Amino acid sequence: MFKTELHCHSLDISECAKVSVDDIVKKYTEAGYTTLVLTNHLNYTTMLYHKSASWQEFVEKFYSAYEKLKECAKGKLNILFGAELRFKQNINDYLLFGVTKKFLLENENIFDLNPESFHKLAKENGILFVQAHPFRNGMTVVTPNYLDGVEVFNGHKGHDSRNDIANAWADKFGLIKTSGTDFHYKEVPANAGILTEEEVTSMDQLVSILKGGNYQLILDN
Repeated sequence: MFKTELHCHSLDISECAKVSVDDIVKKYTEAGYTTLVLTNHLNYTTMLYHKSASWQEFVEKFYSAYEKLKECAKGKLNILFGAELRFKQNINDYLLFGVTKKFLLENENIFDLNPESFHKLAKENGILFVQAHPFRNGMTVVTPNYLDGVEVFNGHKGHDSRNDIANAWADKFGLIKTSGTDFHYKEVPANAGILTEEEVTSMDQLVSILKGGNYQLILDN
């Protein structure tokens, strides 16, 4: 079985992350993973933090973090491009699987959207829209019809994500289930993700696997 991480941050973009690309590659290869989705924070606060002069400049910087990790991991770990999106309306976070640089460049108003309007846009562009840690303190419950899935296991040790409630919610509404370490610090274990019978080497393949349910969840390794 092949191990894929679905929720990881790097210090190049995510202001709360303390992990360099070298440390990410070392951590995940030693833990036996073959694929990692880099899901850095994509929100207005992050854009301000990087003092980007324009939307295009921010997107270029955001994407360059993925390219940097991919180059570092060459021949050791498959790196896929994802994001953890937050709208301006509240502090909910959403994992995007299938998002592209082109899509981001063409949607400068993305932070002004909401789950309903973004989900429609995501469907039009083949993006899976998954709420991260949906029952953590401060989260707002989202109408299930506006989501493709929810993160039913979030491994961040600094938060109570109420994973059991998220899992029950996914069961009740037939949502795709994901699991992610929410990796920020090199001292903590890589403890989540999915197991698949085939090595995941592309985002199209990963989206197909998640939609088809052809995987097992990793729940705290």
